[in-house]
Amino acid sequence: MGDLELFSRKIQENVRRPAVAGVFYPSDAEQLRVSVENFLSRAVFSKKVLEQAVFLKAIVVPHAGYPYSGLTAGFGYALLRELVKKKPVEKVVCVGPSHYALFSGIAEPACTEWLTPLGVVKSFSLREYLHGEKVFSRFLIASPEAHAQEHCLEVQLPFLQIVLKKFEFAGLLTGEISSSELGNALAFVAKEKNLFFIASSDLSHYHSYEQARALDAVANESVPSLDLRAAQGVEACGKTGVLALMHCAKKLGWHGEFLDYRNSGDTSGDKTAVVGYGCYAFFE
Repeated sequence: MGDLELFSRKIQENVRRPAVAGVFYPSDAEQLRVSVENFLSRAVFSKKVLEQAVFLKAIVVPHAGYPYSGLTAGFGYALLRELVKKKPVEKVVCVGPSHYALFSGIAEPACTEWLTPLGVVKSFSLREYLHGEKVFSRFLIASPEAHAQEHCLEVQLPFLQIVLKKFEFAGLLTGEISSSELGNALAFVAKEKNLFFIASSDLSHYHSYEQARALDAVANESVPSLDLRAAQGVEACGKTGVLALMHCAKKLGWHGEFLDYRNSGDTSGDKTAVVGYGCYAFFE
C-alpha cells in the first residue's frame, strides 16, 4: 500500500460519515434544509419560555426519523435559535444511547469530523475539558465501531448546522454507566463557557396510543421538574443520558420546562403501536 493510499484511508477513518441520510432524514441538502426549517417554524412558545431563552443550557430531544419526531425536536432547536440571537454557542455535547453496541462507560467516536448532507462539523473530545480528572475520564473510551451505524446523534446534526452555523460537536454514546456519575462529569465540564448540552432520547415504544400517552405523561412531568425518583420509572431508550442531564441540572441549580410532546400516532396516523417523543429544556 502506497503512502498516498494510506493517507487517503487515514482521512476517511477520521471522518464519521452519515449512516442514516436518506432513511431518517433527506439525503439531498436542499430538501433537508427545507425540512428542518419547516419544523423550526412550527414551534410556538409561551412568553415565559421565550423570556428564559437567553439562559438556556440544555435540551432533551427525540431521535426518530424526521417525519415522526422532527416536529417535536424542532421545539428544542427553535429555542436554541432564540438563545444564539443573544449569545454564542460554540461547542455542543450530545449524549445518546447505543442501539447497536454493548460496552462499559461512554463511547466517543475518535473522529475529527462529522459529515452530513449539509457539510462538515468539527469533532471535539470531552476529555479536553476534564483536565486530568481521572474520576471522570476513566469511563471515556474511543469506539468508532459503536458510532458507525448509530442514528441518535447523527439526526441532531442537521438541526444544529442550520441553527448554529459554525460549532464543534462532542458525540457521546452511553453504555453501562451510572447516570449520576455521568451527570457529575457533565456538571464539571458545564463550567466552561459557550458549551451546550443535549440528551437524545425517544420515550415509550410500541404501546397503544392511549397507553403511550399515559406512560409518557410521567416523563413530561418528572423530567422538567427534575424529579429523579419518578424519572427512574420512565420508559425511554436514552434514559441514562436524560437522567444524567437531570443530575447535572440539579447540581448546578438549573430548572426545567416542558416544551412539546406527541407520539408517532400523532405524526403518522397509525395509532396501533406507537413511539413517544418529548422535548424539554433546562435553564440556568
